[in-house]
Amino acid sequence: MREQRIRESFARQTMMQTLGAEITDVGQGSVTITAPILPGSRQQHGVAHAALSFAIGDSAAGYAALTLMPQDSEVMTAEMKINLLAPGAGDVLRATGKVIKPGRRLIIVTAEVHAVTGDEEKLIALLQGTMVPVAAG
Repeated sequence: MREQRIRESFARQTMMQTLGAEITDVGQGSVTITAPILPGSRQQHGVAHAALSFAIGDSAAGYAALTLMPQDSEVMTAEMKINLLAPGAGDVLRATGKVIKPGRRLIIVTAEVHAVTGDEEKLIALLQGTMVPVAAG
């Protein structure tokens, strides 16, 4: 039920569709999203634009928070910070979002973004933020 709810919500995110992103794992307080590094997602040096890392990291963290919310609640990002650690060179980016501290008013989340090529992966970004529960609409 929890995974179905997350996947149905994700399917309504047209931004994620534009980026070719997909959910690859849903767990209790954890969600993983992958996205190919498409030609339209690159910056001038030919690697993934930071916006791709931010978009999938923010969504992974938000959906991780949603896995812990009651059915009548959803979440929205109140704030999100990103540290870019290395260029997004690879075939695919993988963002794994996790809940650090759940709460009734604030949910503290994090996400790690890795660039993946074959069996090689490199941590390229860390995100940390706050999600706020909102009424399901």
